[in-house]
Amino acid sequence: MEVIERYVYAVTQRLPEKQREDIAIELRGLIEDMVEERSNHESSKMEVVKEVLIELGNPKELAQRYRGVNNYLIGPELFDSYLTVLKIVLFSLLGAMGIVFIIQSVVYPVGILDHFIDFIVSIVSAGPSAFGWVTFVFMMVEYSNKDKAQDSKVEKQWEPSELPPVPDPKLDIKRREPIISIVFYVFAMVLFLFSSNYFGVFVFNEEEPIRVIPFLNENEISTYLPFILVILGLSIAMEVLKIIFGKWNLKLVVFTFFIHLITIIGIIILITQTSFWNPNFMMELTEAGIVTKGSDGYQVINQIWTHSTNWIIVILIIGLVIDVVSGFVKSKKG
Repeated sequence: MEVIERYVYAVTQRLPEKQREDIAIELRGLIEDMVEERSNHESSKMEVVKEVLIELGNPKELAQRYRGVNNYLIGPELFDSYLTVLKIVLFSLLGAMGIVFIIQSVVYPVGILDHFIDFIVSIVSAGPSAFGWVTFVFMMVEYSNKDKAQDSKVEKQWEPSELPPVPDPKLDIKRREPIISIVFYVFAMVLFLFSSNYFGVFVFNEEEPIRVIPFLNENEISTYLPFILVILGLSIAMEVLKIIFGKWNLKLVVFTFFIHLITIIGIIILITQTSFWNPNFMMELTEAGIVTKGSDGYQVINQIWTHSTNWIIVILIIGLVIDVVSGFVKSKKG
């Protein structure tokens, strides 16, 4: 029966992933046995099922009894997601710093020893910070859930009619999507923190060392760095929420909309500052021999460079609309 499946789903979704299948089978069998024992000609099967489910109790409380001891910082409901996010962040951090080390060694091979020392120091300093922040975020979510659980104890008696439908698996958020996004944001964070000067055009010349013409103003980037880290941190938090929720619902749509809105406003404020961009970008391209001043190629690149800010804003707004609308549609289907 559908109500039984709803109840089983409501219980198992609050358990560690490794236990869900076995407990689902056990719980279905228990419910069926209890229904069979109480079946009689006077009551319909639906009435008997509801009576059994009420006796078993609120799915949250039954899941807690299955979990046993509940003295933890991050509970079983979130622990699998916590480990997933922690692994993604730490491996992304290691990979991003490794790529930066390789680029530094290729561009300035003479200082490879210094680059390696910087690589080790960066890992030692950034690794624990990343671990701490991920743990802190999940602890806050866990305590938020505990507060809601305490509030629910004073509510009216639980009824099977309150069980939400089992979501369509097709509406699940594919984990690879937020994972790819987190990897990208972590890489961007490392790039801005340690090597923003490599965010630009690489110039290869056989007679000279490799040169990088940066997009950003290296003299001012440190001023904007806290702002950039907040924007990237919010973006990572949004992807973490997608992993935690696992499925689109109205609450997740609202969260993602506001985080998107805040980050887009922040990015617009950031990129519209003239001091954020390299004021000598076109001149350095000319000096490097990539383009000749006054040529058609120079005019095209100059137009792209001049109007790139507007295009970034348009792309961000389109991305916001697509993400929010698709999430809203999926939440309604669920």
